[in-house]
Amino acid sequence: MDNLLRTIQNQLNSFSKGQQRIARYILESYEQAAFMTAARLGETVGVSESTVVRFAYALGLEGYPALQDRLQELVLGHLTSVQRARLADRIPRDQVFSTVLNTDINAIRITMDMADEGQFQQAVETIIKARRVYVLGLRSAMPLAMFLAYYLEYICNSVITFSANLQDVREAMLRMDSRDAIICISFPRYSSRTAEAMAYARQKGATTIALTDKTDSPIGAMADVVLLAKSDMASFADSLTAPMSVINALIVAAGLRSQKKVQEHLDELEKVWNREQVYFTEEDRV
Repeated sequence: MDNLLRTIQNQLNSFSKGQQRIARYILESYEQAAFMTAARLGETVGVSESTVVRFAYALGLEGYPALQDRLQELVLGHLTSVQRARLADRIPRDQVFSTVLNTDINAIRITMDMADEGQFQQAVETIIKARRVYVLGLRSAMPLAMFLAYYLEYICNSVITFSANLQDVREAMLRMDSRDAIICISFPRYSSRTAEAMAYARQKGATTIALTDKTDSPIGAMADVVLLAKSDMASFADSLTAPMSVINALIVAAGLRSQKKVQEHLDELEKVWNREQVYFTEEDRV
């Protein structure tokens, strides 16, 4: 049983009668309660909205939104894609755009509150000093890994990415040692293959960096350095706006630490791009 549910169970007899109704409903149906407003939850169990809010405070939480976040953490890591898609039914069809964007904005705000500057600087230092930097993100995290690896190529001596095949991952990591670093990216539903790869990297002696949503997530619990970001979902698609912001910050910080090297690399690339006509120029637009 999760710590929150265990706390509710242990405190059940100390609650008021109205709060006990809320507690029992959450213990039996937390999957539904996680996505209810305070008013809706109160209506469902037959108590006032203010009773629901007081119940959250009685648990030592900072209001009902904090309780809802804890309940959603319980649920989201285990939902199938079909179940996630069904959750989208709670969004009014004429409010999808604003709902999704506001969810992303809120995720970035939460990520800023979660940020640990010391861990962030340690991640930057590790990336700069590593002989090779491995970047791993599977399934929905793969675009994040590809974006990060693309820009680290401007900064690092050697950047290695992976396919989705775990055997290929282990083969790519055969020469890994303590001079190397690996950045693993994983959010609910957590990839078991990513966790296995991080465990293997630890065996090889590499410094491990996790980009995830909790310090005790499958990769967070194993990592030497943990970068936290709030992930969310509006439907079957993961919302990874906040993790992408953390990646952008990581790229900028590492780039500033290697500014001369990055500039020299970009100067060479510009010559290649111009020669190969990779990008449109002002003359092309005329």
